[in-house]
Amino acid sequence: MAKTDAARVQPGASPAIGALFVLLWSTGFIGAKLGLPYAEPLTFLALRMALVVALLLVVAIAMRAPWPRGRRAWIDAVVAGLLVQCGYLGGVFSAIHHGMHAGVVALIVGLQPLLTAAGAAFFLSERTTIRQWLGLALGFFGVALVVSSGLGSEGVTGQSLGLAAVALVSMTAGTLYQKRFGGTMDFRTGGVIQYSASGAVLLALAAATESMHIVWSKPFVFALTWLVVVLSLGAISLLYLLIKRGKATAVSSLFYLTPPVTAVMAFLLFGEALTPVALLGMVIAVAGVALVNR
Repeated sequence: MAKTDAARVQPGASPAIGALFVLLWSTGFIGAKLGLPYAEPLTFLALRMALVVALLLVVAIAMRAPWPRGRRAWIDAVVAGLLVQCGYLGGVFSAIHHGMHAGVVALIVGLQPLLTAAGAAFFLSERTTIRQWLGLALGFFGVALVVSSGLGSEGVTGQSLGLAAVALVSMTAGTLYQKRFGGTMDFRTGGVIQYSASGAVLLALAAATESMHIVWSKPFVFALTWLVVVLSLGAISLLYLLIKRGKATAVSSLFYLTPPVTAVMAFLLFGEALTPVALLGMVIAVAGVALVNR
């Protein structure tokens, strides 16, 4: 491998950064579980985006962070943000809101690393080895085992399936687009652009399709604060760092670890069942990710 390639790939493959990202990203499902009973999904997300924009704008101005140069850089930031924030988050939250079990949503979105690997070969000229394909397949199988105990047919409609599919395609496209066109983006100013555009779209959709009523309660405030600070500022910044410095296929494989970690959190916090089959799935998912990132 050339020296420049090694420098580009190695930092993004840091186990510590990857582990922290998985841990933080997994808490997003816990935050959604706590907050969605008190607000409709698009309203919840639009409010979340507005608060993130306010915080990031203060940080960007205080630290004199550089803004993207040229119209194309702004467009690239907006497109990547809309795919990840509106498409993925909006699809996941809305599918759950319309009755689809979180386990079913996780299983559908769990196809994302496989789609990303195929897309990376075509759009980014990344080579995926047989070992990595095996790891991706193992990871998906492990995720299927983890969520299998929570699968149910309730809420699986054409609408909820469509929303979950939107989340899957959007996250795949957003990962590939950010990798190819967003490598020079400063997260502080780029985040302001991405969250502003996403928040505007989500607000318009919420106004057109939801009552926009919010029940302000301690659980909702806690969930909103957690999702703004830990997820939108912490986890997303780590995701973009991993995408910038690592290969898209390897980064996407980390999403296989989200359902197992979320299952453990749900067991510890809410007493949800953690079956032997789920534990086996966790081991298989970890093994799959290890093969991809070896």
